[in-house]
Amino acid sequence: MTTRILCVDDEPNVLHAMERQFHKRFEIVTVVGPELGLQAIAENGPFAVVVSDLRMPRMDGIQFLARVRQISPDTVRIMLTGQADLCDAMEAVNQGNVFQFLSKPCPTDTLGRVLESALEQFRLIQSERELLERTLTGSVEVLSEVLGLVNPSAFGRAQRIRRYVAHIATALNLHNRWQYDLAAMLSQIGCITVAPDILDKIYAARPLDDDEKKAFASHCTVGHDLLVKIPRLEHVANMVAAQQAPEKGRDGSDPVSVGASLLKTATDFDEQIVRGRAVNETLSAMRSSGRYNPSHLAALEQVQIEESQIEARAVKVAELRKGMLVGADVRSSRGLLLLGKGQEVTEAAIARLLTFHRTVGVAEPIPVVIRKATPAAVGASR
Repeated sequence: MTTRILCVDDEPNVLHAMERQFHKRFEIVTVVGPELGLQAIAENGPFAVVVSDLRMPRMDGIQFLARVRQISPDTVRIMLTGQADLCDAMEAVNQGNVFQFLSKPCPTDTLGRVLESALEQFRLIQSERELLERTLTGSVEVLSEVLGLVNPSAFGRAQRIRRYVAHIATALNLHNRWQYDLAAMLSQIGCITVAPDILDKIYAARPLDDDEKKAFASHCTVGHDLLVKIPRLEHVANMVAAQQAPEKGRDGSDPVSVGASLLKTATDFDEQIVRGRAVNETLSAMRSSGRYNPSHLAALEQVQIEESQIEARAVKVAELRKGMLVGADVRSSRGLLLLGKGQEVTEAAIARLLTFHRTVGVAEPIPVVIRKATPAAVGASR
């Protein structure tokens, strides 16, 4: 967790004085002017605290901190000025959500206490965010795993899509990756209302009639309607709803548009790979179509599985371990689908397979792929 403090002023002497006063106590970064301040946040952020002067040319402190709030909402913002009045203070609080408004000259001990309080506020914000995200992610994982037991094909596909999305988001260093991860994990949740025979046709690349196409297309809306009821999943729900929308016209700065674009790219990529098409051939065709974000396709170019990165095995049910990827559909001796190709083996899945193995029987051996090290092995589900 960062503890860096960015100080922005149009007077270098003021910045030098702050460095002298606090360099032993805080991790201080100073820049002259709001333009360089925004550049510092974009290139070296985030910062825990931003301290800004009010009166600066071209862009005043109120406008600057409002921009900071947009690009780094968790950063705690402090206004420091020698020309403060009530109207300025109110505008700074309203536009920039300023943590504290201080007047120059501000005593060193007073400013030091405020900076300590601001850092503590940042730590609280980050801790709360982490707790909420971990709790939410854990709850969704349980939901996904339970639904995966109900519909192995759909959620095997979701796990493959999740790995592709995670690979792209990591390669591009996207912010708020947890939302994209959840959207991918739950991208197929609406398939619980789609008839199993339709899903079998989809995954086997068999043609659908008009009614079947309409039924399958509805899963995006069904998924949205289920997820939008969960607090803090509104953006995720909208990503799921828009996952099959065309890339053209998407807003690249809007997280929902970015998430939907990631899902579209990963889903269409997975569809071709599952059908046996080579990675290079698939990406070439997707690039030629002009329907996908080029940076997403560039990230997927790295999905080349080296023999040194994976190990293929054929194991018995008793030999399954958490984290293995199933290399083919796993069925009971009576033909019931238990795990879909590409699905990651979990403790719940192992427990289910052991139960079927003792009672009905499970077709063995089970082909699995073991990922040895890197996130680039997301294509192991092929």
